[in-house]
Amino acid sequence: PDPQTHGYLLFAGTEPLRHAAGRWYTDRYGVPVDPDTEVLPLIGSQEGTAHLPLAILNPGDYALLLDPGYPSHAGGVHLAGGQVHTLPLRADHAFLPDLGDIPPTVLQQAKLLVLSYPHNPTTALAPLSFFQEAVAFCQQHGLILVHDFPYADLVFGSGRPASVLQADPEKTVSVELFSLSKSYNMGGFRVGYAIGNAQVLAALRQIKAVVDFNQYGGILAGAVAALTGDQTGVAQTVATFRARRDAFVAAMHRLGWPVPTPAATMYIWACLPEAWRQRSLEFCLHLVAKTGVAASPGAGFGPAGEGYVRFALVREPAVLEAAVAQVGHFLQLP
Repeated sequence: PDPQTHGYLLFAGTEPLRHAAGRWYTDRYGVPVDPDTEVLPLIGSQEGTAHLPLAILNPGDYALLLDPGYPSHAGGVHLAGGQVHTLPLRADHAFLPDLGDIPPTVLQQAKLLVLSYPHNPTTALAPLSFFQEAVAFCQQHGLILVHDFPYADLVFGSGRPASVLQADPEKTVSVELFSLSKSYNMGGFRVGYAIGNAQVLAALRQIKAVVDFNQYGGILAGAVAALTGDQTGVAQTVATFRARRDAFVAAMHRLGWPVPTPAATMYIWACLPEAWRQRSLEFCLHLVAKTGVAASPGAGFGPAGEGYVRFALVREPAVLEAAVAQVGHFLQLP
């Protein structure tokens, strides 16, 4: 142990992580990053989603959020005294929001648009063209665009998912949040970072100044090692989740439940059978009570999630296949 890491860690002490994160991003996406003004360490990316609204919104301002979406996005808006306007995501629109449907009265009071692709819970991917549209929309209407990007590596195709900063390389309106939890299996370490607009990050840093003194220096050293070291472990993690996905989807198809094969994330977003279509919470409560199989009700991610259930691929293939068998028994119950 290094005793020098035992004290409070001020901003200057985060320089190694900021530089490592900036290089990591530029190497992947080709967008230059100033590590001194355009990178800010976070105690997990969820901390960023909770605190950014405090830095951007005044009470009564609107934030535009995806529905279904990750619950902490709305939680941060409520902490800031803001209002939430949800953007419903539909399968027939590739689970992408229609920005043209936002009422003008909402847009006049809106300050923030929050996106997150690959998307939890729907597993959808967003093309670069969509981010270009979203950046232009935010520039036109004076919005800050925050992109929560924890599943940047958990994709099963040949290419990488688009980064919003590829659509806004000058970082005029955009901030992207990254996490080491999924890619590097560091969920318990609570470490991530924000990259993007320097003014927004300066405001977020002011919020953090009254909340925290950053993490333990040893954690940040581990994050630097993860970002700059051998990336074989990331590929192994992706392969692990691909095998789990394939086993779960195949078992569900054998069962007669035609769930989609996700191209990204660690989830399956499944449309419920007709008998349970508008009762996702009831389905999940009965399922876990009768079989021990836990799933998340779509309605828990927002009203537009009703009719769906999210399964998480957090166990090995054999356990997932056994879980599907239990789901099959449950669906046959009177």
